[in-house]
Amino acid sequence: MLSSCFSSKKIKDLAYADKGERNLLDIYRPANKDKLHDVIIFIHGGSWRSSKKDTYWFLGRNFARKGKVFVAINYPLAPDYQYQEMGYDCAKAIKWVKDSISKYGGNPDRIFLMGHSAGGHLAALVNQDPKYFAKAGIKNPIKGVILNDPFGLDIYQYLKAQINTDDEYVPGFLQVFSKDEKAWKDASPMLKIDQIKNPYMMFVGGDTFPAIKQQTPLFEQKMKEDDKEVSLDVIEGKKHIAMITQMIFGWNNLYDRIIEFTDKH
Repeated sequence: MLSSCFSSKKIKDLAYADKGERNLLDIYRPANKDKLHDVIIFIHGGSWRSSKKDTYWFLGRNFARKGKVFVAINYPLAPDYQYQEMGYDCAKAIKWVKDSISKYGGNPDRIFLMGHSAGGHLAALVNQDPKYFAKAGIKNPIKGVILNDPFGLDIYQYLKAQINTDDEYVPGFLQVFSKDEKAWKDASPMLKIDQIKNPYMMFVGGDTFPAIKQQTPLFEQKMKEDDKEVSLDVIEGKKHIAMITQMIFGWNNLYDRIIEFTDKH
């Protein structure tokens, strides 16, 4: 287990674009200033419709205490916005970090992207579809991607199978992805694996949603078939929300694994 050898400092509510609260980010950094540290940008979950950066203070505190600069971002949500606008704003946030993070102790050449649930989907989508960073005006700066119980890696397959059922989530998802099957395909990282140029680390709960347990091994398989670097670990006994809330404890071993991944790359 990695020890927490740093104290941490929080810088709150910095604006990376112009949509008010939905375009704010928080930075958690080690208090020491002896070097520039690796950066982890976190995209929160919430079914693309809810939640906010502030909920994940514990990730920021714990990563900063372990020597990483952690950036938690807000982004625009449904029903006012759909997935593309969310992705474009996530790319804007990453550009802001690339341009500005050295002022806050982060290394702009050592940026990793992390997401939980819907945030995992957005992290993969922004990383894999070149149009998002192209619109932001930068080359993809992501050294590696960390997906914690990601939902929607193949939103096309999910909606195709569920749209005519009594699935309670479908009406909300259609607000995000519309009823257009072309949009479902465009929004599916599973269909853009050929664009991956960096390593992936994935964690999945043993008791999570069936769609996640079905899609993540297939995503891993397709990455390996395309000679991409990827790992997938199943955390037994954990449900979907517990996959992120377990990290409130700084001694949770997911921190060790994530830091090993970032240090390696």
